[in-house]
Amino acid sequence: MWRHIASNALTFLVVLTFLLGGMILWGQSSYTAEGPLEEQICLRVERGSNMRAVSEDLLAEGAVTSGALFRIGTEYADKAQDLKAGSWLLPQGASMGEITEIITRGGASTCGTEVVYRIGVTRSEVQVRELDPATNRYVEMAAFVPGEEDPAPEFEAVRDLNDTRFRVTIAEGATSWQIVDAMNAVDVLEGEVATLPPEGSLAPDSYEVREGDTRQSLIDRMQAAQAVIIAEAWQNRAEDLPLQSAEEMLILASIIEKETAVADERRQVSSVFINRLNQGMRLQTDPTVIYGVTEGKAPLGRGLRQSELRAETPWNTYVISGLPPTPIANPGRASIAAAVDPDGSDYIFFVADGTGGHAFARTLAEHNANVAVWRQIEAERAEQGN
Repeated sequence: MWRHIASNALTFLVVLTFLLGGMILWGQSSYTAEGPLEEQICLRVERGSNMRAVSEDLLAEGAVTSGALFRIGTEYADKAQDLKAGSWLLPQGASMGEITEIITRGGASTCGTEVVYRIGVTRSEVQVRELDPATNRYVEMAAFVPGEEDPAPEFEAVRDLNDTRFRVTIAEGATSWQIVDAMNAVDVLEGEVATLPPEGSLAPDSYEVREGDTRQSLIDRMQAAQAVIIAEAWQNRAEDLPLQSAEEMLILASIIEKETAVADERRQVSSVFINRLNQGMRLQTDPTVIYGVTEGKAPLGRGLRQSELRAETPWNTYVISGLPPTPIANPGRASIAAAVDPDGSDYIFFVADGTGGHAFARTLAEHNANVAVWRQIEAERAEQGN
């Protein structure tokens, strides 16, 4: 009898072991299998949360089939204590294992709310944006002009949340003075900028920052990025350019930046100035005159006066020959590239054409005709304005 009981017990243990092993294999397979998410979502993990709360959120969002299995899997993977607060983008079909990796690896949030401090050429603006997981695009929720408008309620609501991301975006063509001045209003940054950076030395781009970063550290990042762009462009420049140094390239790039916002005509604008330099003609470009008047500290806000066109400043290219002594703004990568790879045209004139672009000309007669067309457009617009 005892032998029979022992035999049954052994059989039971074997069956139990087999079942447990099967359950473990099933659990591992389910943990790593493609998940039920039909489209990506943004999962927010609050500071102080735990895996149980997160598993319930995941189950409610349809991201997992079993909250219990998800928790067991995180324990088995020794990740249960590594949960990180933030907003995390979970891709379509993400497995439990992939979700665990996303919410425990740390770093900056990958979705959710973003506050963008935009430093522009004519004004600065603060935007509050939210990532739409369905399109993977940020949607603007609110915006305001610091110093002129009260902060938007949406900004106040997310300013101190742990998963809000912050970004400082610099427009192409902003001057160093404008950038430093606007950075003083970026309330997540600290400290002062030691000295005004040389004009042209800051790379226009979008920079992610963290609360408590210093303004000087951001300036250092901008200068390091621009140095790389300048070195690469100068090394790959076209042959026989009338430019003697990378600094001259940067000066020309800044003029191109201020002359056109149309991407397709940057190389044409560049060719006009290259042709003028080759022929010994003065550049006669209004943005350089404006820089001499404002010293890059603000938009002029009006048309140039004849007295200003005749005034002798180091930047007035109606008066001086060749390039001005410094850049007149911080040019972007595309304008720097255009400066060292101009279009192969023989244009030496251009004027606005009324569409936001320019009409180019090879001769003074052609240019005068283009100017007459532009004057007519200006007159019609002024009449309509009245």
